Amino acid sequence: MSVEQSRTGGASSRLERAVLVEVDLGARARANRTAQAGARQAAVGADLLALSEDAPSAHPLPDSGVSAATTAQARPSSTELNAEESLAEFRELVSSAGGEVVAELVQRRARPDPATLIGAGKVEEIAGVAASVEADLVVFDHDLTPTQLRNLEAALPCHVLDRTQLILDIFARHAHTREGQLQVELAQLEYMLPRLTGKGKAMSQLGGGIGTRGPGETKLETDRRQIKRRIDQLKLDLESVRRVRKQQRQRRESVPVPTVALVGYTNAGKSTLFNQLTGAQVLQSSRMFATLDPKLRAIELPSRRKILLSDTVGFIRNLPHTLVTSFRATLEEVAQAEVLLHVRDANSTYGAEQKAQVEKVLDELESLAKPRIEVLNKIDLLGDHERQGLMERSGEVAVSARTGEGMDALLTAIDRALHSDPVMEAELRVPQHEGAVLAAIEAGMIVHTREYEGNMVRLTVSGPASLMGRLRQYRLRDE
Repeated sequence: MSVEQSRTGGASSRLERAVLVEVDLGARARANRTAQAGARQAAVGADLLALSEDAPSAHPLPDSGVSAATTAQARPSSTELNAEESLAEFRELVSSAGGEVVAELVQRRARPDPATLIGAGKVEEIAGVAASVEADLVVFDHDLTPTQLRNLEAALPCHVLDRTQLILDIFARHAHTREGQLQVELAQLEYMLPRLTGKGKAMSQLGGGIGTRGPGETKLETDRRQIKRRIDQLKLDLESVRRVRKQQRQRRESVPVPTVALVGYTNAGKSTLFNQLTGAQVLQSSRMFATLDPKLRAIELPSRRKILLSDTVGFIRNLPHTLVTSFRATLEEVAQAEVLLHVRDANSTYGAEQKAQVEKVLDELESLAKPRIEVLNKIDLLGDHERQGLMERSGEVAVSARTGEGMDALLTAIDRALHSDPVMEAELRVPQHEGAVLAAIEAGMIVHTREYEGNMVRLTVSGPASLMGRLRQYRLRDE
């Protein structure tokens, strides 16, 4: 039964009505840190002002680095989302799962309540709101312990989901291949296993809405031994998938074609960029996690080298560890890539946070040290002044995957970042009757000069070392 169908059997089709609860823990501590940082910054500013007044004008203040360091401490972290930004992202997640947001609440606490996460008073408020808007579920932008989930289910008049359950549900919605379905089911079962006891209302009927896709509640009603056996079987199935992928990579590695992987925050435009570079027609959607299964396509760089471009699943803040583990077979394309294209949304108001979260997952995959090109996407949504500023920044490539702007600069940057199968220059002398050789040169190299000497053709070319090696007998000298 799809998410658009009602939880009561699907007779009437509608979106599930969801109440969103944003939980901002440590708000008081962050406020204190910001106040203390502001006080330190003000004190340092006063000291510097006094020094500048006392110091002779001919002798500037020494560059001790103290003021820069203190200012950096005083500046609040740019990688932290505030509650409003977190709520906006969470709203997108619920929409991607097929839900309709009918109410939103924010709870700020210094520390979580062990029993309910948000405290008894807030639970009563949410229960009243959920009843008044006839909500089908309450979704928390935070992970719930088994005890918290059980207590909230008992106190609220509808189904309760936490952040991990919601993301798992979206993954189940978008898993179309057998491999993707295996990985999602494994992640769901591993998450649900410690939460089997006392499921109450959630166990009373077959699933038909958000949070109930994938293995289904009938599996969760079986005893733990059966679920553990299913988990073991899924791990064996995924291990066989891993072996097949390894064999495919070994066959690819027999031909020197490097792999470049697209990574980035969900909905940064990776699939649109993949389509723009490869001419493929993979699904591109504004919905989060529209791409789950990796896709590989060959493209040609300006140097005439061939590479394989890989499109991968997007990352997100607080990506469930079970997903990183379950999707390791898929994410191995990232680990095996020679260069990573980190696609970022240039129009995002919290790009620093998104970048930090992607790097956190890359570190978990032991891929953080790989050569990485920062690709600032969606510049078509910016004003002319902002766009020009991005285009002039060094170390980053500004593009619009939708319009194609900046694609040449990106391909050139990939060319420079690759170290395998390096580009070489050489002078060749080929008989004119060697049509196959001349065709190979035209197809795989850049011809700079061409001269005819009787029955011979003299060429100055640049191209990949692998092809140059096969033309060794025609080379006159290397540049």
